[in-house]
Amino acid sequence: MDQNKRKEIALMKYGAIAPLIAGTQTDYDSLRAYYNDVSAKGILAPDGQIRHYAPSTIKTWHQQYKAGGFDSLLPSGRSDSGVSRKIDADLEEEIRYMKTNFPRLPAAEIYRQLRDKGSISRSQISESTVLRFINQMKVDERLTSNQDMRRYERPHINEVWCGDSTTGLYLKTEDGKKHRVYIIALIDDASRFITGIDVFFADTFVNLMSVMKSAVSKYGKPAVFNFDNGSAYKNHQMELLAARLGTTLHYCQPYAPAQKAKVERWFLTMKNNWMASLDMRDYHTLDELRGSLLAYVNRYNTTPHSSLSGQTPRDRFFSEPELIKRIPEDTINKSFLLEVERRVSVDCVIVIDKVEYEVDCRFAKQRITLRYSPDMSEIYVVEADDSLTPIHLLNKQENSKIKREKVRLTGGEA
Repeated sequence: MDQNKRKEIALMKYGAIAPLIAGTQTDYDSLRAYYNDVSAKGILAPDGQIRHYAPSTIKTWHQQYKAGGFDSLLPSGRSDSGVSRKIDADLEEEIRYMKTNFPRLPAAEIYRQLRDKGSISRSQISESTVLRFINQMKVDERLTSNQDMRRYERPHINEVWCGDSTTGLYLKTEDGKKHRVYIIALIDDASRFITGIDVFFADTFVNLMSVMKSAVSKYGKPAVFNFDNGSAYKNHQMELLAARLGTTLHYCQPYAPAQKAKVERWFLTMKNNWMASLDMRDYHTLDELRGSLLAYVNRYNTTPHSSLSGQTPRDRFFSEPELIKRIPEDTINKSFLLEVERRVSVDCVIVIDKVEYEVDCRFAKQRITLRYSPDMSEIYVVEADDSLTPIHLLNKQENSKIKREKVRLTGGEA
């Protein structure tokens, strides 16, 4: 089983137990009730099929994660034996069309019409399979044009951090070029405390990750990160990052800005109070602009907030110090590594961003997984046991001085 397949299966397992890890399963009386509910609803597998694992299996995943973290969920062998038949993309589209346009149509009738049309036969797929797919679809998709727009607020800090980005003004650098500035921010839902913020010349996942790393290092991790569906927020690297931190990702419904209203409202306040007063002719580097922004954020965090009964965001955030659970620096550094796969050449070289790196000769001609820091200062090979082995830049001149060990073709003496 290749690395990608192993990671997809591990992420599926983590998705099933993520509310337990993050502590957001408050609607259940016991762990057993949670396991039974997840088993009944089914889990979306990497192949796109809803599968119903036994409660005891989900319990095992939970115990494995508590004992060894995300890497303990990586399978060591086959995990696809005994799977049920698949609802392919064409059949899924038909079911989705019928249920969306005729929401009162029961699953039994949908199944009958599909059989009559010849889309499926009784030997290919059962009515219960169609029923399970429709039930999951109703959970995942709201089949109504009305949106729940009620205001809400989390009762405790570090339950939800909402993250987003906004465009700023143009910054003219010392070389005379103008660059659009982007601001990425994280806000704690309960306290309105800005846990992380920075300015960049691009709105990318790597830049978002740097804001997240700084915030988590200072204030611990939230149970949930709430983002929109942009590519900088919704990607495989983000899923791996959340799994390694032991937190949960939530993405807003498209065209539902109210789900991230607090960060949107804060951006509006920031633009009216800080950005509107800037004279961009005074700034020529991101560092200069960053200093001004951080000074404004400090004033905001220490100013009484009307929705907090006169408390400042900082005072409200630090009123629950027991909920600020900081993560060891070593764990943070490992969690915030990017990951990529490369095939090693016969002469033990891999290429990342057109730069050549040398790996141990035992990896020659193999496909390996690499983890690396965004600035490329740290690059590691992921070993079979998931340990990390550092690699270095290719140095051909240095290699020319290394004495190679001769390969003996016989057992006789030379």
